Amino acid sequence: MAFSELLDQVGGLGRFQVLQMVALVVPIMWLTTQSMMENFSAAVPNHRCWVPLLDNSTAQAGVPGALGPKDLLTVSIPPGPNHEPHRCRRFRQPQWQLLDPNGTATNWSEAATEPCVDGWVYDRSTFTSTIVAKWDLVCDSHALKPMAQSIYLSGILVGAAVFGQVSDRFGRRLVLTWNYLQMAVSGTAAAFAPTFPVYCLFRFLVALAVAGVMMNTCTLLMEWTSTRARALVMTLNSLGFSFGQVLMATVAYGVRDWALLQLVVSAPFFLCFVYSWWLAESARWLLIKGKLEQGLRELQKVAAINGKRAAEDTLTAEALLSAMREELSASQAPASPAALLCTPGLGLRTCVSTLCWFAFGFTFYGLALDLQALGSDIFLLQVLIGVVDIPAKIGTLLLLNRLGRRSTQVASLVLAGLCVLANMLVPHELGALRSSLAVLGLGGLGAAFTCVSIYTGELFPTVLRMTAVGLGQMAARAGAILGPLVRLLGAHGRSLPLLVYGAVPVLSGLAALLLPETQSLPLPDTVQDVQNQAMMKATRSPPGRTVLKSTHF
Repeated sequence: MAFSELLDQVGGLGRFQVLQMVALVVPIMWLTTQSMMENFSAAVPNHRCWVPLLDNSTAQAGVPGALGPKDLLTVSIPPGPNHEPHRCRRFRQPQWQLLDPNGTATNWSEAATEPCVDGWVYDRSTFTSTIVAKWDLVCDSHALKPMAQSIYLSGILVGAAVFGQVSDRFGRRLVLTWNYLQMAVSGTAAAFAPTFPVYCLFRFLVALAVAGVMMNTCTLLMEWTSTRARALVMTLNSLGFSFGQVLMATVAYGVRDWALLQLVVSAPFFLCFVYSWWLAESARWLLIKGKLEQGLRELQKVAAINGKRAAEDTLTAEALLSAMREELSASQAPASPAALLCTPGLGLRTCVSTLCWFAFGFTFYGLALDLQALGSDIFLLQVLIGVVDIPAKIGTLLLLNRLGRRSTQVASLVLAGLCVLANMLVPHELGALRSSLAVLGLGGLGAAFTCVSIYTGELFPTVLRMTAVGLGQMAARAGAILGPLVRLLGAHGRSLPLLVYGAVPVLSGLAALLLPETQSLPLPDTVQDVQNQAMMKATRSPPGRTVLKSTHF
């Protein structure tokens, strides 16, 4: 794995990596706001039917006596399931008898009511405008809100499938630049969508780009960082998502109009698109693809930024060709996506890592995309999710370096699942405790995400790395799409959704015990490198000692 030695020569953790980290992680923070935005832009405000006595000044003029708004509400809107004004029905005619002190609340029939044929009146005290209020996604149309979320998550799934292989073919930086532009244009257009279907279309296009940005950011950081610093850099990248959660709550608290909020979280990507042209392409990918001259230029640029003048002078095309001859020869063998399942040493890695990605997406998005169900103050909950995520991910960095990748992956998923399962034992009246356990579980899933992001990149070779990451992202988004649907099980038992949300990460964490440890190993560049790792494991001597039989290590 000669590239690791070349990277050490030009600097695997220097000024270039610091600048690259800032340039790539700041967009990750804003990207997170795109994924969490519909907790606020699609919040369901309190609402009731529009009725003439309350909402038409002409009709109010004919009201007998000095009746207040509360009395007019009583005679116009029937009580709902929680004895509050019904959100989806109104009386056909005012029920004046309900004002009789000697009358009863049941002194009317269902036949006296009708749907909200004249529209709804929304409480705008928290949000001045949401997509729910703009397009009346309530009552018989209430399923359209989760449909919008599913369309967005489906876009990330499709983007992971498309951009993983596209990046392996055309390069990481080029695809990343396109994704920034696509996110900026589509997100801005969504803010001006005239209809709900058009809004969903633009959000789908945003989601396609979100997947590409996440995957290419992760891979560029990993492929430009030395082995010893890889966990640190990837943890900082993961922390970008945590700070993005806090940023989302802050921006949404100040911007209460959905269209303006959509615009605010999308416009910064125009700037990202502009400066991304100065980002370095992955030299590792360029060399493996046989583009020696381009790879040489990128390595020389990094050596200059890191102040490695000696390496800058000694790096030549002949030196690269000599150092990478074995990797270049091995990379000529076709490495198709099918190799992830069919190649000895890769099949098990692919299945288990994909399961870990699925568990993260399934439980995290099943809980985090329905903050209104977790508590009344969604701004505070959004902040807490981000704040709890930060120490969880910093702790993950320490565990990755001390316990290794496999143990950390197992522990983070199992503990997250146990926190969710514990909520089954907490009465619904203890809302604060239930919210706390849910937030802790989400923090554990954040740690699991940090680990699986690093682990997946280390398990697979350069020629298939983006395809493997794309497959993992697809699994996470498939889980994210299915996760919210599990809430429907609540009709058969209030604890059933929590049982499923908790069991999936626990079982996936236990399955991660089947993966090999990759701590301190150089990134594999070819399928042959992975097979060499498997042979090394097979020839391992008693615990604590390893017999190295491959000149690659």
